[in-house]
Amino acid sequence: MLFAPSRLPLQRFPPRRLRLVPGSPMASTLAILRPSAPAPLAGPRGRVAAPATARVALSSRSRYLSARVSLGSEVAVGDALFADYKPTTAFLFPGQGAQTVGMGAEAQSVPAAAKLFNQANDILGYDLLDLCTNGPKEKLDSTVISQPAIYVTSLAAVEVLRARDGGKDVINSVDVTCGLSLGEYTALAFAGAFSFEDGLKLVKLRGEAMQDASDAANSAMVSVIGLDSEKVQELCDAANEEVDEKERVQIANFLCPGNYAVSGGVKGIEVVEAKAKSFKARMTVRLAVAGAFHTSFMQPAVSRLESALAATEIRTPRIPVISNVDAHPHSDPDTIKQILARQGQVTSPVQWETTVKTLMGKGLDKSYELGPGKVIAGILKRINKGAVIENIGA
Repeated sequence: MLFAPSRLPLQRFPPRRLRLVPGSPMASTLAILRPSAPAPLAGPRGRVAAPATARVALSSRSRYLSARVSLGSEVAVGDALFADYKPTTAFLFPGQGAQTVGMGAEAQSVPAAAKLFNQANDILGYDLLDLCTNGPKEKLDSTVISQPAIYVTSLAAVEVLRARDGGKDVINSVDVTCGLSLGEYTALAFAGAFSFEDGLKLVKLRGEAMQDASDAANSAMVSVIGLDSEKVQELCDAANEEVDEKERVQIANFLCPGNYAVSGGVKGIEVVEAKAKSFKARMTVRLAVAGAFHTSFMQPAVSRLESALAATEIRTPRIPVISNVDAHPHSDPDTIKQILARQGQVTSPVQWETTVKTLMGKGLDKSYELGPGKVIAGILKRINKGAVIENIGA
């Protein structure tokens, strides 16, 4: 694989399965957090106690239950192959919202990175690099453009790192990876679960399907700043008492302490914004996204993704890829397909805060954020000030 260091022989075990009740759908986003550059690679290693299981908030008067990955009549929880993984070095990949005009320029000085943009042009049918480097911003920010742009730029960043002195050693040292929402596709490509080309085709379809689903409904997303997740859930409950069922809202993304996104019908979002101050929120920020991503509003996109994933060759990742859904790695290709189509990337919450805390609690030493922006570095510092992370752009 283009991005994979030498493949190690792995013994395969069937994933553990048990029957669970599906959780309620929610959304994810990272668009509004744009922190200052993190501290350099120095300082003590931070440790955070890992929760036993991911937690998700349920809408309308419910509180918290263990996260569940609904895969038809069964779900996979954890993974036998990667059950005892011990993370030391992680590659973390950003999601939609990290895009910025000018990204991709550095990649052109690295032949292997520049090649990815050329390959992308053939698959996408337009000049992706020109949009990344020159904009216009409004077009780059659109769902159908930003998702492929971030995917390609993030994997180009891997090649930029590979070309640096000691970069190959860093890449070979990575023993765990994950990505925020869209970034999970990038992480899977890096881990060898599918090819760069197949991943880009999936991301292209994903962006188009999510845009179409957004166009079919009047929905929105907003970040609530300054409250813990329980208080945000109470805010959602209060808003849901004042709107019709089709306008209800849900916690969108468990990003980091004090920053949680809420998603749903526009009227419900407006009520959240109106009530936020009374719940002691510091502020709300309406997100510049097409609609209520990762909620039931995105259900029309599911069948299109399922069809595309069914036709895509997916292999067991060579290293653990932590799922957005349950903060666990999964090795079974069919399980990965179902997670990407049904839950983790379309209609369920992204458990990023739990993922980060779990990795740190398991002993993660160092992380690298690969791709545009410094969003993930800011999140890690919010969760644990002692986190060690370096940004690798392209």
